[in-house]
Amino acid sequence: MTLTPIVGTLGYLWDRDTDRVLLVRRDARPDDDHYGKVNGLGGKLEPGEHVVAGLRRELHEEAGVEVTSLRLRGTITWTDFGPRDENWLGFVFLSDAWQGEPPASNEEGSLIWVSRSRLLAACDPDPDTRRAAELVLWDGDRHFLPLVFDDDPRLFHGDMPYEGDQAVGWTFERL
Repeated sequence: MTLTPIVGTLGYLWDRDTDRVLLVRRDARPDDDHYGKVNGLGGKLEPGEHVVAGLRRELHEEAGVEVTSLRLRGTITWTDFGPRDENWLGFVFLSDAWQGEPPASNEEGSLIWVSRSRLLAACDPDPDTRRAAELVLWDGDRHFLPLVFDDDPRLFHGDMPYEGDQAVGWTFERL
């Protein structure tokens, strides 16, 4: 079987001065597959776009910013993801410089600044620590988010199969 994924981007704006990360709380549309979850910004590539152009467009549309610094942190294949069992190939970026001020919300939900320590606590292996962070993430985000924010300069490349809302595996390597 050949994987024919939806190609998308996922970006995290990190304000190093305050050590906070901009996230979207998907609370605008109850019919949204991501409803109730907190996530980075991004989305599907449009025809004729390369990955960086797609992320720049998404960050402008979703947060009203023009990024001036981007680092690709890794790639992930998500198979059988979410309620529609979609297959995705995601390019995960980190930005620590941009122009513009994000609004309080967009058409997907509320934009919130979260301390990086709280975001990483939501990824902790201990379920009590994750609950205490009070951030509802996709189940698999706890596996790759620490790799986005660590000091390792190598890219990660991972595979994360899902069954509905639950990640059922995670393998990756760094190069």
